Amino acid sequence: MKNPYLFAACLAMALPTLSISTDADAAGNDQRGLRGQLVHRIVMKWGNHVQEAYRADVREWASDMVPLFSKASIDTLKRAANSPTFELMNDAFLVDDQGTTADINLLNAINSGTLAGPIKSRLLGETTNDLVFVPITPCRIIDTRLAGGQIAAGTVRSFDVTAVGNYSFQGGDASNCGGAGSAGSFAAAAINFTVVFPVGGPGHITAFPLLTTQPTAASLNFSGGDVRGNFGIFRLDQGASSNELSVFTTHTTHLVGDLVGYFINPVLGTLDCVETVSSANSIAANGTGSATTPACAAGYTIVSGGCSMDLSQGQIVTSRLFPGSGTQFCFFRNRDASLSSNGVAYGRCCKLPSGRAP
Repeated sequence: MKNPYLFAACLAMALPTLSISTDADAAGNDQRGLRGQLVHRIVMKWGNHVQEAYRADVREWASDMVPLFSKASIDTLKRAANSPTFELMNDAFLVDDQGTTADINLLNAINSGTLAGPIKSRLLGETTNDLVFVPITPCRIIDTRLAGGQIAAGTVRSFDVTAVGNYSFQGGDASNCGGAGSAGSFAAAAINFTVVFPVGGPGHITAFPLLTTQPTAASLNFSGGDVRGNFGIFRLDQGASSNELSVFTTHTTHLVGDLVGYFINPVLGTLDCVETVSSANSIAANGTGSATTPACAAGYTIVSGGCSMDLSQGQIVTSRLFPGSGTQFCFFRNRDASLSSNGVAYGRCCKLPSGRAP
């Protein structure tokens, strides 16, 4: 049940900050009044959810949200107040000037081709480097505004990315993000990171595998007070630790992380293959003839084939594979002047990954 007294206390914390302004005209006063009304709606609408879903102190949540409430535009506050879900309310504060979230901008870039070429998965190869990409619907796995609080300047915080049934313990979605959390220990993750109102700057964050040396490269650069996002692909630790990814920040900041895909190690195995053989075709002395293998069974693709004759005077004139029909064709000439010869065609049919040609 909602506690109106507790929410009133939260609003008392938030609203004085929102009234700071040097505008003295009536329009400015109207804007401040509207801002207060919108903040009131947001806190009253979602404070109870924050308590129940994330076991968070609603007063701390309201206090952490004050910079968002005070710096957000009226249009942003309206979108947040009218959002039908808590996730969409949060996303309302992570938008560009056109009101588009970083995740949508990323998907638009992929779909339009402005992002570097499409990522193609590979089945077989060197298992530590040739990885298989699994895209997912963007899903939040980290939000320090809801769990953990700001990351202090000059410190590193580690996060759990793989083998997670519910990401809400670190502020993320209360699910396994479309199966990502149940995919086992994967090697790398595609994450869109957003810093929310860092204290001071310019600065940066650096994301890197747990238990490795922190690199000097920056994953996201920011200025003080920014709400800024950047997409990256990050290698993860695949050891025994429950956490796999560490994030360093030069300045105190909140951090949001949205998972858009992950890379798994390929599984090497033997191909399932069978042979298909034509019936023997008797070719008369000084004659010609042909043979064609039966088509591969459903689910199998012909990958190789050959031809043979049982006389040394036999000649294989044509040997051709027809992947479309799943057959091997052979044309023979028997050069023996007195004996007939048998010609046979054979093919090798294998189950291949979807879309792979022989």
